Amino acid sequence: MAKTEGAEDGFERVIPAPFAAPPAEVGDPIAEAGTSAAPAAANGNAVARLTIAQALGGANNVIAYATGAIVGEMFAPSKALATMPISIFVVGMALCTIPAGSIAQRYGRRAAFMTGTTSGILTGLLASVAVLYGSFVLFCVAMFFGGAYAAVILSFRFAAADCVATDRRARALSAVMAGGVFAGVLGPQLVTFTMDLWQPYLFAVTYLAQAALALLSMTVLAGIKIPSPESIHKSAGRPLFEIARQPRFIAAATCGVVSYMMMNLVMTSAPLAMKLCGLSLTSANLGLQWHVIAMYGPSFFTGILITRFGAPIIVTIGLGLIGAAAIVGLTGVDIPHFWLSLTLLGLGWNFGFVGASTLVLECHRPEERTKVQSFNDFVVFGSMVIGSFASGGLLTAYGWNAVCLVTLPPLALAALALAVTRNAPRLAS
Repeated sequence: MAKTEGAEDGFERVIPAPFAAPPAEVGDPIAEAGTSAAPAAANGNAVARLTIAQALGGANNVIAYATGAIVGEMFAPSKALATMPISIFVVGMALCTIPAGSIAQRYGRRAAFMTGTTSGILTGLLASVAVLYGSFVLFCVAMFFGGAYAAVILSFRFAAADCVATDRRARALSAVMAGGVFAGVLGPQLVTFTMDLWQPYLFAVTYLAQAALALLSMTVLAGIKIPSPESIHKSAGRPLFEIARQPRFIAAATCGVVSYMMMNLVMTSAPLAMKLCGLSLTSANLGLQWHVIAMYGPSFFTGILITRFGAPIIVTIGLGLIGAAAIVGLTGVDIPHFWLSLTLLGLGWNFGFVGASTLVLECHRPEERTKVQSFNDFVVFGSMVIGSFASGGLLTAYGWNAVCLVTLPPLALAALALAVTRNAPRLAS
């Protein structure tokens, strides 16, 4: 049975249900050829480009987390401010999610992607200059732009979901997240092989390489074909406050907040904690590498698991794995303890965050997608700011065990919120 539906590009089209998918942008030669396979081919190309961009852009985040606290300790006026650059990174993510969503709504997702990758290039260039001059303030500015880039990178998952049929959105979202596996290898290895190339300026070449990756990502995204919203959709849909009051959205946002904030709290502290425990930077980089691989590796099958068992169950498992990571961290401070804790932390984040993102897709209508998705990310990353700012002081004042212990109550709260709203109504977006 076919139905007529308003496209994001403002044109009416007939869509064969249930395998409907948005068309390529106007002007796409494949789409204009009028073949039945054109939409699927165009959408597959978009998902592939988003996956590659996720892999390249994800290295931006890995490098920031692997080096931010260490550079902060080198240049900060107080050791308690060592994790300040990473906190600024998270602030950049939080503050830029809604502006990025506004750009995508008004000018299309590709415009938002170009803005984000430009910020990524600036991140690497400014951070390298900051290292050369030993400027803590300039380094924090660089990390803010890095956060802006990260905010745009995280919108890739929702962009991929918009490119496919409803029943394949969890898989498309998960597939793009899987691109982070490459980032999990590329980022730490890039740090290891470049950090000492320009003596005595630790990480100067690393940040130049980061800028090059952002430039390459810009090139990949420049050819992407994603429908752009027309003005008739800009004011359509329910008020944001009404959407945010839905029990299912509250549960989804809560689980996303806790999964990301607790992961960020532990991951931010771990490299510095390993250094304070007398472990090498190489060991810290390898631990972070396995952490990021664990963050994104399950994405090859997370979407299938969500389709099979439902997002609430997968999110619950994710919260449990994050709790297990905290417990392992409490048992010792040797390399195996840190590595196992970081690996479990990554697995838990994947199940928790990807599952929570899938729940968000069940809370809005098509015309509401951009504002709801950007608002969700704003809530998630805005809450992360608290954890990021707390991590440095918490680690230096109370130690690694305190960092691990503080994660447990929020995890229990998120699990309770999910259980209470498991049967709440959902929307087909």
